[in-house]
Amino acid sequence: MQGAVRLSVGRLVVMSVFAVPTVATAQEQAESIATKQLSTITVNASADASKDGLLPEYAGGQVASGGRVGILGSLSNMDSPFSVNSYTSRYIEELQATTVADVVRHDPSVRTARGFGNFQESFFIRGFLTASDDIAYNGLFGLLPRQSTAAELAERIEVLHGAGGFLYGAAPSGGGIGGTINVLPKRASDEPLTHVGVGYGTGAQRYIKADISRRFADNAAGVRVNAVRRTGGTAVDGEHASLDLYTVGMDWRGERLRLSADVGYQEHKLREIRPNVTLHAGLTALPDMPSNKRNFAQPWTYSNEKTIFGTVRGEYDLNDAITLWAAYGMKHGKEDNQLAGLTVTNATTGDGTMSRFDNSRRDDVKTGELGVRASFETGPVLHELVAAASIYDHKEKNAWAMGSALNSNLYNPVDHALPPIAFTGGDLGSPGLVGRTKLTSYTIGDLMYMWDDRLEVMLGLRHQVMESRSYAYGTADLQRKDKQRHTSPAVGVVFKLTDEWALYGNYTESLAQGAIAPNTYDNRPVANAGHRLSAFVAKQKEVGVKYDNGSLGGGLTFFTTTKPRSLVNSDMYFEESGKDRHNGVELSFYGQLSDSLRLLGGVTMLDAKQKQTGDANSDGKRVIGVPRWQGNLGLTWDVPRVEGFSLDTQLLATGARYANASNSINVPGWIRWDVGASYTRKVSGVPVTVRASVENVANKSYWSSVGGYPNNGYLVLSQPRTFMLSVSAEF
Repeated sequence: MQGAVRLSVGRLVVMSVFAVPTVATAQEQAESIATKQLSTITVNASADASKDGLLPEYAGGQVASGGRVGILGSLSNMDSPFSVNSYTSRYIEELQATTVADVVRHDPSVRTARGFGNFQESFFIRGFLTASDDIAYNGLFGLLPRQSTAAELAERIEVLHGAGGFLYGAAPSGGGIGGTINVLPKRASDEPLTHVGVGYGTGAQRYIKADISRRFADNAAGVRVNAVRRTGGTAVDGEHASLDLYTVGMDWRGERLRLSADVGYQEHKLREIRPNVTLHAGLTALPDMPSNKRNFAQPWTYSNEKTIFGTVRGEYDLNDAITLWAAYGMKHGKEDNQLAGLTVTNATTGDGTMSRFDNSRRDDVKTGELGVRASFETGPVLHELVAAASIYDHKEKNAWAMGSALNSNLYNPVDHALPPIAFTGGDLGSPGLVGRTKLTSYTIGDLMYMWDDRLEVMLGLRHQVMESRSYAYGTADLQRKDKQRHTSPAVGVVFKLTDEWALYGNYTESLAQGAIAPNTYDNRPVANAGHRLSAFVAKQKEVGVKYDNGSLGGGLTFFTTTKPRSLVNSDMYFEESGKDRHNGVELSFYGQLSDSLRLLGGVTMLDAKQKQTGDANSDGKRVIGVPRWQGNLGLTWDVPRVEGFSLDTQLLATGARYANASNSINVPGWIRWDVGASYTRKVSGVPVTVRASVENVANKSYWSSVGGYPNNGYLVLSQPRTFMLSVSAEF
């Protein structure tokens, strides 16, 4: 009965959204169609050296009319047997986003979290965790910075909903089950661009940035340079963060040959950032909410990260029907951290302990892809055939150290001097090899168009070989070697009922890397720390309906996905145990309600259960950190009669979650309200834009996320009310 009520509510919402009057005159419809046709034949700035360039923005400019669907390439929303939201650089700028997480949290199927014991961005997509390691950069995994990625380097940030194993291959860190985030780099546009800006925010956080592009040789060659410098405090007492980002994107567009290359450098430094809050295993209640400005970090904690990354990509047309492509990328990452998370031992008083944890890490990644696309007909069927081979090679060096426990309090933090090291794993000054992952795959897919393109059928196979090795901390002795193979089938269907309505469905299997055992759990060392569990197969079934009338678009999706579980047992050993099954419904909508009102949002309902755990206390209970519902609503009003002036508001809401596997600790849901305004006018012929925004207008304190690592229910406190002001000029 409850499910029926939810379904009825979903139907009511989608009917109310899509029933908004969108009748246009015949002339307006003709102009809209002409614009769409022009977009398909005009070569725009390309993020992937493709001859068709980027798909055009959808009405309102906040999302694109489609996006990259992995190995299938770029597909419009109505032609894709999958669900993809592609957020534009225009929307990223309007949000004043600083990281990828600032953008994708506005996707109704995504909620952001943190890594285990650190400040790494992680993401719940359809309730499944994806670490920042598993963000793709122009289709290739493992190249972007691990802790967080600056939003300024992105032309588009795409979210593929659902298992991405066939489309992108196995995600390096075991994510990609609920979805895949793909970041597209910027390219030089046909017109010269010089965009500069400065900004200031709560806590004296300030920045300066520049985005410059030019084309040469009759527009065949292009260069685009981005530079960002941010530094200062935050809205939380005592925090300090700084970031330097420099990227260069180059491309060449010939008659048959297209080339692109990207080089980037990001340095991210954090000082005294408020840590996660872990509830001691013996607690059965949730502590009272502390002030969102309260900082319980130790004064000696920090996190430093430097990343150098780059890619090259080429595409060559053998003829009008066959195109070859190749891509290659490399990354070197360096991280050094001194951390101390708070473990609450008394829910009433807020008393707890903090332990020093040092970590030194080095990552070297090499990855590449070769492929061919071919178009041909067999009778009345048009085939878009694609075949590819890919390889991913990651070497991880790591060392860690721990200190003894220190007393503190959630409400009245106690500062301590830096304690001595009590336990070590390797040499912090020269971390040794602890893991190597090699992923190889061979893929073939066919997208078939029939009945005047009313029916599309996708068939595909990806054969994956996953090799992983674990080495002992300090000695680099080989501890474990694993090699597995699996062939993952994929099927997708799109049937266009009318020009505005389409039904779609897919079935995919995805091979994913097993989870890596954490170094500690509940402030105790894990016996097999650094050990990677065996790979597993995740299975997804999805059906839905899509709508697009040229001004307003969206969809309603039903899905079910399963994955194996892992946990730290009573012997402090990390192992696989049971599975998680997620059933869900997604409603999304986007576009332009009127000439002056833009809309973006949606709702996701989730039924995420633990199954076959072998523990009566957890079997059949909800998955840690996953709410029953979550939703977003964004409205932007371009004020009539005041040219260049816009007002916007964002509502983000999340239902209650559980912080433990037995579901005895319930964490209340939350609602966040953001507002903003922008004004653009020409000053001496130069467009100048002033933007102001306030996040968490009501200054609500809440637990923004529960967990961010499988089967862990640690808490992250919300940010206080945060004000941001920026001024930019484009010429």
